[in-house]
Amino acid sequence: MTLAFRNEIDITVWLAGSTIADVAIQPRSRPPLTRLFAGKPAASLLPVLPRLFSLCSVAHQVAFLSAIEAAQGLQAAPAMARNRVTAVVAERLTELLRSLFVGRLALDGASAASVRAMMQATTVLCGASEGASEALRCEAVAQIKAALAALGIAGQGQALVPGSVLAVYVERCEDEGLSPPSVEQSFLTAADDLDIVTRLLAGGPAYSDAPELCGKIPETGVWARARCESALPGAGAAARLEARIAEVARLCVWLDQGDENLDDGVVASYRLGAGRAAAAVECARGRLYHAVVLDEESRIVNFEFLAPTEWNFHARGPLVRSLKGAMLAAGRRGQDAVRTLVGAFDPCVGFNLNFREVGHA
Repeated sequence: MTLAFRNEIDITVWLAGSTIADVAIQPRSRPPLTRLFAGKPAASLLPVLPRLFSLCSVAHQVAFLSAIEAAQGLQAAPAMARNRVTAVVAERLTELLRSLFVGRLALDGASAASVRAMMQATTVLCGASEGASEALRCEAVAQIKAALAALGIAGQGQALVPGSVLAVYVERCEDEGLSPPSVEQSFLTAADDLDIVTRLLAGGPAYSDAPELCGKIPETGVWARARCESALPGAGAAARLEARIAEVARLCVWLDQGDENLDDGVVASYRLGAGRAAAAVECARGRLYHAVVLDEESRIVNFEFLAPTEWNFHARGPLVRSLKGAMLAAGRRGQDAVRTLVGAFDPCVGFNLNFREVGHA
């Protein structure tokens, strides 16, 4: 099976002097799941999903399984449901750590060793979560927490260690050479699930490629989760990195203690009628949706998905709102600040960033 689709986002920033006059986004193209899998038994798709979704593959598998079970009128046993939540949280932590450290920071020898140890522990953590090995999971979490302490994250609710590699990086982002405009914020929550999945099944790819919610394109992800919990100041790259760091510490506590509730509806499923259902999973980059329609023999009739990137990198979405009208420093400093902010939105695919002067098209 050949899967030919463009897995990259093109972003063009139009400048009028030191002001961002406009932002144009050409989204990635996405796999046509219904065309690829219509008529196939739902269970046969499970081995294919990791090939289609290399990032957040656990979240995609959990979303698909949860939607299929709901469509069949089934419900996962409590222990299975708990294991899925743990696996999703472990993967979320892994993805957040990767986006924080891999390819982002200039590391000295000791810091690089801590990052390597931490990423090795996340591999063990995800495997332990799938295999429900409590001892392995606890050991992996302990290794991650030790590495984070060495890198400047002392614990949940504590400030970064002054002078640490992370503290220096966040301070540099605060002097980023970009002054974003003041815009009205809206955030995606679990309360929107039913509205979204109903639109998703009705609209198919036309909706999932460019989603909207009552005319708005809300933000989803770490920053949205943090803002829903408290009124945090700022919306620039530094504030978004601090929100990611705070969530990393919180997820470590949850995985270590196992009894603290997460407030964001990690996994939810919705039966929409006979053979029709959907599921939502709160993954690293935001809320992920799968929606399915099955025939009487549990074969795929319709299969749609909506990833967080389609909200955050929408042509009228949160990234565009955060950039359009912003003032930026001249030359490389301003362009680097824009790139840092785009990276702080953490798309699940690569992106190309280009700058053009208005009138020089």
